[in-house]
Parts: sequence; structure tokens; C-alpha cells
Amino acid sequence: MSEKSRLAIDMEYGTLRFCCGLVNLIPYRVAMWLASALGWCAVNVLRINRKRTLERLRGVFPDKPERELRWIAWRSFANVLQNGVEMIRAPKLTRAWMDRHVVDGLAYKDRLQSYVDEGKGVVIMVPHSGNWYMAAWSMAKYGLPLFAIAAKQRNPKIDAWLKRQYGDIEVLERGSAKTLVDIKRKLEDGRAFAILPDLRVPQPDVEVDFLGGKANVSHAGAMFAVKCGSPIVVAVMRREGGRHVFDHVATLRPDPAAKDGKAEAGRLTKEVMRLLDEKIRLHPEHWFWYNKRWILQPVKRKAEPK
Repeated sequence: MSEKSRLAIDMEYGTLRFCCGLVNLIPYRVAMWLASALGWCAVNVLRINRKRTLERLRGVFPDKPERELRWIAWRSFANVLQNGVEMIRAPKLTRAWMDRHVVDGLAYKDRLQSYVDEGKGVVIMVPHSGNWYMAAWSMAKYGLPLFAIAAKQRNPKIDAWLKRQYGDIEVLERGSAKTLVDIKRKLEDGRAFAILPDLRVPQPDVEVDFLGGKANVSHAGAMFAVKCGSPIVVAVMRREGGRHVFDHVATLRPDPAAKDGKAEAGRLTKEVMRLLDEKIRLHPEHWFWYNKRWILQPVKRKAEPK
């Protein structure tokens, strides 16, 4: 990966901070309404990635009328913009703010804490639906010992900014061998590991049926649960009436008698994705339909030896 020039770094960071300044000047409710309005314009006026997104939605929901599909596309785009508003304002999101904007957040934290108290940690799998960052921010703000992983950004100033926005969440750098060791150690210490199921794995891993097609999903999250004996919590966050709602989907547990750890991780991964598929179909407007790499990216398969 080539490094950015100093000028590019400063221009990108300056643009980001300018936008942050504007968003922080506007009251939260107004900023969220503007994000929704911009989402509508992006889909219905500018038509940003509209054709590809509607084709994808038609493939998943062939029986839904076109008007409803356009509504889903708008709400999905608006949700991403609203996530951006909340990311910018993250340092201002106090526990009192969570009490007002996250439905039964403390009760859900207590539920997750009960798994942590078993002493083997817990792996929490949340998809790119609703504000997936809010799922982590709220739990950390309520005191859950939470950690996650994130890729390092090419722009070092933006990378540092993101780390500040994560707030109470300990974030490990994705992609290093040390991180894998750290994740296992933290789970063994009885902490909660938040992870987004990765649909972008370029090499063959776990093939699952997902949203009307085949997805190639990493088994890594489930593998940590298998190695540490940790329960896997499957949950989805969505927006409802201007607030955030947790849907607890299931709690899965690795089979302690399983002799093949990788096969057991594959089984758990398939079950996680089956459950998430069902929930996304119930509330498709919260799913991020716009990133083509998250929509069944083809797998790079090795050539057969001659």
C-alpha cells in the first residue's frame, strides 16, 4: 500500500475536521434530519449507486414493489450518513445520552455482563446494520469490558482521529500476528470481544447462504470462541423512532466435545450468518447495501495443479 503525500494527508484531515466542526455546531436532532434529507437526495436526485443497489434489492426481495425498494435504498443510505453524524459527535455521547437514545441499553449490558462473569469472555457478533458503532459505544459506556479490532487507516491523522472517537472501547490493530494473540489472551481474561462478521475474505473460508447468494465469511471470530470456550452472542442494532434498539438474536455455545476446532468454528459461523440473514430481511432498511465489497465479493480460488 503506497503512502499518502503530506499534502494529501493534511487536505483530507482538514476537510474532515471542517465537516466535524459544522456537524458539532448543529443540534443533534437537526443534524440527523439533515442526514436523512441528504440521503434522500443522494438516492433519488443524484442517484449515487442507485442502479446497482436496486438491482441487488430486487434479487433479494423479488416480491417487494419498486416503491418499497426505493424506500429501503433511501433509508439505508440515510442510516450511513446518520452513523457519520454520531461518529463525529461520539465524544459527546455520555452515559446520560445513552439512557435517552438506547432502548434498555443498561439491561442489555447486564445480560452481556452475565456471560463475561462466567470467566471465559464473550464474542459479540453484530452486522453492518443500524449503527453498529453505537452497539459498542453504548455497552462500553455502561461499563462492559469491551474490545474490538479495526484496520489502520492510510491517513495517519485520520487514523488517530478514529482512535479518539472510539472512546471507551479498546481497539486492536487488525492484521498483525500479535493481535491474534492479544484477542485470545483478553478473552481468557474474561473480556467481551465485539466483531463484525467479515464478508470480504478474498481466500476460500466458510461459504454460507446469505441474502440470496453465496458469501465467503471468515471463521476467525467463531474460532476464538472455540479455543476459549466463550459463548457467541448474535445481536442486531436498529433505529426506531429516533432511538437505537438492540435485538438479541441468539446465544450460541461451542461444543466442548468437538474434536475438530476449525469444523466447529465453521458450523458456528454458518449458524451466525443464517440468523443474521433472517434479521436483515425483517429490517432491510438498516443494512448497508451500498458497499459492493460487502455484497458477496467473489472468492479468489487457487488454480488446480496440472
